[in-house]
This record gives sequence, structure tokens and C-alpha cells, in this order.
Amino acid sequence: MAASRKPPSASARPASAGAAVLASAKSLLARAGGLRGKRIVAGLSGGVDSVVLLHLLHALAPAFGYRLSAFHVNHGLSSNANDWQKFCSALCLDFGIPFKAARVKVKRQHHGLEAAARDARRAAFARIRADAIALAHHLDDQAETVLFNLLRGAGLEGASGMPVLGRLGRKVLLRPLLEVPRSAVLAYAGANRLAWIEDESNADEALTRNFIRHRVGPLLESRFPRWRESLARAARHFAGAGLGARAMLRAYLAQKGLRAPSEAKLLEMLRQLGSGSVRAAIPHDGVVFRRYRGKVFAAKEKDKTSGFKPQAWNGETRLALPALGGELCFRRVRGQGIDSNLLRKQAFHIGLRSGGERLRPDARRPSRTLKNLFQEAGVPPWERARLPLLYCGKRLAWAPGLGVDAAFVSALGAPGILPQWRPRAVRA
Repeated sequence: MAASRKPPSASARPASAGAAVLASAKSLLARAGGLRGKRIVAGLSGGVDSVVLLHLLHALAPAFGYRLSAFHVNHGLSSNANDWQKFCSALCLDFGIPFKAARVKVKRQHHGLEAAARDARRAAFARIRADAIALAHHLDDQAETVLFNLLRGAGLEGASGMPVLGRLGRKVLLRPLLEVPRSAVLAYAGANRLAWIEDESNADEALTRNFIRHRVGPLLESRFPRWRESLARAARHFAGAGLGARAMLRAYLAQKGLRAPSEAKLLEMLRQLGSGSVRAAIPHDGVVFRRYRGKVFAAKEKDKTSGFKPQAWNGETRLALPALGGELCFRRVRGQGIDSNLLRKQAFHIGLRSGGERLRPDARRPSRTLKNLFQEAGVPPWERARLPLLYCGKRLAWAPGLGVDAAFVSALGAPGILPQWRPRAVRA
């Protein structure tokens, strides 16, 4: 059963650690700025971290001029959940702080119970009326979060951990304890004779965060005593890189005449582009962005091939293909390209891929599948289906970027015709 706890006497705790907590909170509130008259809601679970946060914010309210209240989320996952809510209510009554609680239903998802509870909490905080929300995450939480995200293969955003100052919708998100370790939080609780409750689930190592805290953390500390600070510092570097990436993407979009996306949309664009998935397609302002082999490609959102029909080529120098977004040009050359004499004997037409096509652009090598040749040439998968192909009867004679099949190449010095595909330029 969860229990209410009080720390040992203040003399057993180093006063300097408690002072560090107070200094960190002051620094964060000063950085946030403009808090006078604002409504700050502190997340209060009843654990030592949130109790210390509430005590700190209550003590600093006169200096910064904000209006403080507390909010408790009752997940109903423990038989002690109602007792925890009563403890939080009584604590706020002692401090003279307005208190509200909300019951939530935690829907177990494939991401696990921890993620489901976190999502329910976040949704509850998003609904409350406030200018800012203060959460009690500290340095140990930050290090554990970064380590967990790295282990599950998260990208730049996940490796950046939690920001000291962030946003939850239109609300400011404050984490005044994020730069101090759990030991300092406990020291502050001891110095101020605070009581708190213990959640029995914190000892359950089946939960990933607890496993990292109780097993992995102590093992790391035996070899790297400052592993928490090191991971937090790495998170700041990752976050800085993320800010740089956001600025670069905003500048790129502006340069191409595209509307600026919201911060949430921008982060989602960066996440998908950073995933490296060739299936990722990010629509924005009439353009679809994709990534392939480290490069970003853009195409008009409405470009489709559904309106294209096979079209005969009778020797024209230009052939407009609006359904494919461009035109084919045919340049007269000698000793290369398609043998001009074949035009008088054979019927040529423009078509699209149907699957299984083969081409032999090098007479010294056997024919290969169009798929393999496109892969080797670095043609993105989504582009391949809309590239115009030149056929002679049922046989493929030419493909953009790959060249003319050896069976159709003009003899040395003989007149030939060299096709060239010119797609229309898009805005990005």
C-alpha cells in the first residue's frame, strides 16, 4: 500500500542542495518572463517531486506575481488513487492554494500502460484553463527520458528530451526542477519538512522507466558518476540542432514562396523527413515533400498519372505530356540515340511502366530490369511510375535517365535521335 512519508531531520540533508533547487526555480521563472498576473497551474501527483514544486512555486509567487493553483490527475490505476487525491487536496488546503482534480480513463494501447497514462494526463492538462502549466520533472527524469528514447530508436526530437520551457497548445509549459537531480529535490523536502506519498508502482520494474531507474541507472553510475548530467547536456545539443533544422526548413519554404507552417506541422515535417522512410509523403501548401537517399524532393500535390493515355511518336521534335507534368524533346545527333531509319519502319509510342520491363543501355552487358536500373540511378520510387517510356511495339526502347536500348542505337556516324525528358519546374 502507498504510504505518506516525511523526510528525516533537515540536519541530515545538505542545505546547499536544497538551495540549488530554489535557485534553479528562480532562474527558470525569470527566463519565462511576463508571469505577473498570469495563472500558473502546478501538476500535483502527491509524490515528492510535485510536492517540492508546489512548495517552491507557493514561496516564489509574491516575488513573481503569478496566481497559483494545483491540479491532480486521478488515473484510478491503484487502489490508493483516492487516498492520493485526498492527500493532495489536504496539502493545498494547508498552503491556501486552489485545488482541482480530474478522473481520467487510461486506455491501454500497444505503446504500453506508461504511454497511455501519459497521454491521458496530457489530455487532462490540455483542457484546464491556465496561462502556464508547471511540471515537476527533474534531471534524473530528463536523463532517463533521453536514454529511453535513444534505446527505442527515436530521432532528433526524442533525443532532445524535455524542454525547460515549452508549449502545450497555447499554454506555456514550465519545468522549474529540470536542471537539478532527484537527490537535491529530496534535500529540499528534508530542509522544509515536507510530507509526500509513495506510489507503489514506482517499484515495478516491469515498467520501462522503473527498470532504467533501478537497474540501468545504478550500473551506469558505477562507471560514469555524472551520466545524468552528460545525457542532459547531450539533449541540449540535440535540441539546438533541432532548432537549427526548424530555422533552415522555415527559410527554405519561404525562399520557395510557400506558406509558413505551424510549429506543430513544422515538427511533424521534420520528423517524417528525418525518418528516412521512402513512404513518407508530407503535403504542404500544394506541394508534397519526400526524402530519398538523403535528399529532399518536392512535387505538386495534384500531379497524377490517371489522365495519361499512351501517345504515338511520329518523329516530332517536341511532344507535350501535360498529364505527366512535362514534355519530351527529341534532338537530332549522329552516332548515338535511336536510329533514325527505324522511325520509317517501326511504330513508336509513349507509355508508362506496367511492371517487368527490361532495358539494355550497355551493349556489353545483358538487359536488366527497369526497377534495378532506376535504383542504381537513384530515381526515387514515386517518380518511376510517372516517367514517360518510349516503346517500339511492345519492346522498351528508351527510359529517362537510363538511355537507349542497345538494339535501337544508331550505328557509328549514322543519324540518330536522342530523347530528353523535361519535367515542369515546381515551386519547391
